Parts: sequence; structure tokens; C-alpha cells
Amino acid sequence: MIPLAPRPVARVWVDVSLPHLDREFDYLVPDELAEQVLPGVRVRVRFAGRLRDGFVVGLSEETDSSRSLAPVHKVISTEPVLTLEVARLVRQVADHYAGVFADVVRLAIPPRHAATEKAQPPERVVELTELPQDHPFAHYPTGPEFLQALEKGHSPRAAWQVVPASSPAGDWALGLAVAAAATLRSGRGALLLVPDARDLARLQGACDDVVGRQAYAVLTADTGPAARYRAFLAALRGQVRLVIGTRAAAYAPVQNLGLVAMWDDGDDLYAEPRAPYPHTRQVLALRAAGEGAALLLAGHGRTAEVQQLVENGWVRPLALPPGEQRRLAPAIRLTADSDWELERDPLARAVRLPRRTFEAIRGGLVSGPVLVQVPRAGYLVVLVCAECREPVRCARCSGPIRAGSRRAACDWCGVRVQNWRCPECGHDRWRAPVVGAERTAEELGRAFPGTKVLQSRGDHVLSSVGADPALVIATPGGEPIAEGGYAAAVLLDTEQLLTRADLRASEEALRRWLNATALVRPGDRGGTVVAVGPTEAGALQALVRSDPGTFAARELAERGAAHLPPVARLITAEGPAPALDEVVGLIDPPPGTEVLGPVELPLAPGQEAPLSRLTLRCPPAGGATLVATVKGALGVRSARKSPGSLRVRVDPAVIG
Repeated sequence: MIPLAPRPVARVWVDVSLPHLDREFDYLVPDELAEQVLPGVRVRVRFAGRLRDGFVVGLSEETDSSRSLAPVHKVISTEPVLTLEVARLVRQVADHYAGVFADVVRLAIPPRHAATEKAQPPERVVELTELPQDHPFAHYPTGPEFLQALEKGHSPRAAWQVVPASSPAGDWALGLAVAAAATLRSGRGALLLVPDARDLARLQGACDDVVGRQAYAVLTADTGPAARYRAFLAALRGQVRLVIGTRAAAYAPVQNLGLVAMWDDGDDLYAEPRAPYPHTRQVLALRAAGEGAALLLAGHGRTAEVQQLVENGWVRPLALPPGEQRRLAPAIRLTADSDWELERDPLARAVRLPRRTFEAIRGGLVSGPVLVQVPRAGYLVVLVCAECREPVRCARCSGPIRAGSRRAACDWCGVRVQNWRCPECGHDRWRAPVVGAERTAEELGRAFPGTKVLQSRGDHVLSSVGADPALVIATPGGEPIAEGGYAAAVLLDTEQLLTRADLRASEEALRRWLNATALVRPGDRGGTVVAVGPTEAGALQALVRSDPGTFAARELAERGAAHLPPVARLITAEGPAPALDEVVGLIDPPPGTEVLGPVELPLAPGQEAPLSRLTLRCPPAGGATLVATVKGALGVRSARKSPGSLRVRVDPAVIG
């Protein structure tokens, strides 16, 4: 009698987000599904009495389970959507952020769109051409060598400090497209990420010019389920070797990946708002290391995280010397930066619009548009008593009062404010310590009559403006691109960005100012930037010197002295105090770990029960151990079915 061949066993990651079940489970492959159950396919299995989705990550003829195995119930799709490389990356990201595989794989694999999967894919004709001669990297000392290394199949890692100017050397989109083209010429694939749709449109234009529209796919959550899944399949099936997109594209299954690159890693849009809250920069760093790909981190500014990679030697700086960078950038000045300036304008440090700002605007309007950056949208954003500075509150519901161009009303109940008197001092007039973009546009429109005034803010963001003289009032991140570059730019209310209650306030402020500066013509073409703010602020001094590298080095040193990320590993857990106390009792932290809290948090609007926060931090050497022990504690709580949900973040992007 011929013995029966052993039936294969499928190892499945089941879609369950419980920490104590974060592992593979074995299922028996029925004979009728033997040809369909392959690594990477979606399946449905019975788990804890319910049918759940999952991914097959491997096949074996043996199992470690002592129980009889349940069979795979159904193959949802025979498309192997979870590749080995992406599955390995998902596991690394989950472990790094104390999360579970199921949560991360939802970020990596888009929902299935059956019609798109079954449709005949469009035919693509891709022809690789020679790299353009006049590309941005040609202006940097080691730029040509970087491209040559990519074209030869090597994997360099670089932090590209892009000149903040509207010039060929500052064309970051063209630079990323050229780097991708060099990688494609080596026979490998590339992945390019940007933070938002506006940057993506600019990158698409550059890729169209360099590699052609058929050579790449656009992967972003904003395009809808069908288009997103179509782009995902194009990369998975090898129809394209270049994928560009936003945060959602970080896990794109690019075959033979040779380059991962991202623009402006300091943008908060790269911080995933869903558990386990991974940051795209870290995801790409893990991916580059795991797949042996090149890494390019490009930006006008430099984050402390990138500076740490530079100082550790893991990435090399690709930048101009500070003197050469200042020569190519616009001329940047601060108001009230000298005794001579104070003699000309004694109120330069006291007023919101000093004399130098009007001079810069007037001079710029002669030759083109002028950009005015205002930190806040709205009209009069905050109102206080003109006498005692007590905030103006609604007499009916105690909500905050906001003033528009025609009336003042409560933000909460909408009641219009009439005959107001301060309850503290009885004064009947208010003032606005914070002025928004709308009021600024109104004031400058009166100061420069006959000048066209455009606003780009909130839900009304302009993508571009022409080369004709105009005043463009914009909030940070909403600055439109001007044809030929802005003739001048004015950065107002800089202290509002500097004084935010955030560890990264200065770093973020400098990033936003440099991004606005990058839209201005170079200094040799008359481009001028004027910033209004405290001249002693380190971020403003770095802006004037056009030296974000030195500023990032100082920020990193200060973080190290304060034992804060990225120099230290920091974990925060928020939830009910009893649940946090249970976590403290379950963890076995490595030596040098500080346990801070739990401390009670202020009640949020609509919140009934108070929450607390527990903070753990330790030196980098013990970071992986600390994350593992916290994850183990979460697993114990999950297995016990302990009450109280917790929100755990590892190295959170926002530390207030």
C-alpha cells in the first residue's frame, strides 16, 4: 500500500489586533485548495469560532501545534499581495513600535478591489533615456557621484540639503526624478514619497519629463480604492518599477528595490495617525536596511533624526558649503537686527509690520509677486481685554469669542457678542494679540491700494500664481508656487511658531520658513526675504545663515542633554490610571530606564472620565528591550482581558 503524502500546512497571520495573539497560526490546506493557497494570498480561516481574514506567509509539511489543525476555509484571492520583503518589513515595524502585525499590514496592503484585480491591466511601454545633463545634483559637490553610484547598482545613503531658492539647484522634484531614473537604469526599482497632494503633483510633472508617464505608478489613499489598488497591482506584478506617492506608498511592493527616497521628512503628515503610529522616515530606514536599497532623505531643513543618522555615519550629507548655499539662496534679513535699523525705525521691535517689511513688499511688487506668510488663518484669531488681557468669553456658554471681518461671535454656540464688558476689570474694549491671514490681507490691501491681493489658506489653497505683481497672503504649507519665483517674501509673527508648546517647535518653524524661502528667487536675481521676530532666536539666526545643518546639530545635542528622542527611546501610554499601574507592575525595564508618572491629563471636550499618561524613557542601547517588555505587558493585559484600553506610542512625533 502506497503511503499518502503529508498534507501541507499554511502559516497564516490572522487579522486579529490582540497583542497576545500576535503570531502565526497553522491551518491545514484542503486538497481542493492546494493549488491556490500560496505565500502572500488572502485567505479566510476560522479563528475563535469566527471566520476571519488573513494572509498566508509560508507553507510547511510540519506543525508545532499539538492540536488537530482546522482547514483553510476559503481563498479570497489568488493574487499574492503580501510579498516576503513586505511581510518582513511589517514585522519589523510592528516590533519597533510595540504594535501587532495585523495593524501594520492594514497600512501596507490596500483593501482588495475585485473588479480591478480581474480587469486586464493597461499595456505600458517604457523606454529608458539618458539622464538630463542639467540636473539639480550637478550643483552639489558629491551630487554626480551619488547618481553614478545609483546607476552602477550601488546603494548609497544620503541626506540631501536642498538649496532654499526657486532655482535649478533647488528643484527637489527634478532631483528625486533623476535619482529614480538612475536607479531604473541599473535594472532596479525605486520608491519616492512626498507628504501631500501638492508636492505629489509637482513630483509627477518631474517624473513625466524624466522617465515618462508609463514608467511609474501613483499610490496614494486620496485617489480612491480602485485607483489605489490598480497602482498597487502594477508594482506587485512588475508592470512598473517606480512608485511615487504619499505616506500610504511606504510599503509598496516594488520589485528589486534599489532606492527609497522621501521629501521633507519633518512634515507631520508622515506621522501615521493609526496604531501603532509609525513614522514614514523610520519605515523607509528599516526598508532600506532590510532590502539593501539606497536611501535619500531630501529637504530644505534638517530634522534631529536625520542629523543623528549623519553623525552616526549611517547617511552621508549631500550639501553645499554654507557660504555657497547663502550665495544661491535669497537675501534673508531680520527686522531690528542692528542699531542702525533701530535708528531708522525705533518701533521695529514693537510693531507687527515694521518699516523694513513695507520696503521689501514695495520693492518686490516692482518686479513680481510678493509672498506674506502668516502662521494663523482667520481674522482676529484670539480676543483679549485691552486693559487686563483677560480672554474674551461668551456670557452664555463661556466659549471662546472669534472676530470676523464683520462681527464677533462665540465659536461654540454662535451667539453674536454685543455690549461686551470684561468681567474682571469692567473695560469695554478688546484687542487681538494674534492676527490671522484674513485680517492681514485686509490691512496690506489698504496699505498698497490697487495691488491684487490673493489668499491661500485653510480649505482654499492656491496651487500656483502668475508672474504679475500681487500680494499673496498664505499660511504655512499653503504657499502657492509663483511663476519664475516670488520677488520677495515676508515672514510675519514668527514668535507664534517658536513659542508653541512642542519639543519640535523651533525645528518645525525653521522648516516652514525655509520652505517659504525656497519659493523666492535667488539673491542674484533680486530675491529678498524679511522675517519679523526676535533676532536672538536660534532658528531665525539659522534662517539668516541658511545653515539648517548646524542648527540641527545643536537641537540634537540639546535633546541628548534632556534625554529626549531621538537620542533616547521614549514610550508614552495613555489610558485609565489603574491600567497604567498594571503596566508598571508587569514591565521589567532595562537598566537606566526612567518611569515618569502616571500623571492625570486635562479633560478634553466631551470627555467624561479622566485619563492619565505614563512615560518611559531609556538610553538607545536599551530601547529595543524596553519596547519588547512594554509589548509583553500589553500581551499579558490582553490575555487577562484587563479593563481599560491604552494608547501606546513609541518615540511620538509630537511631544508637548
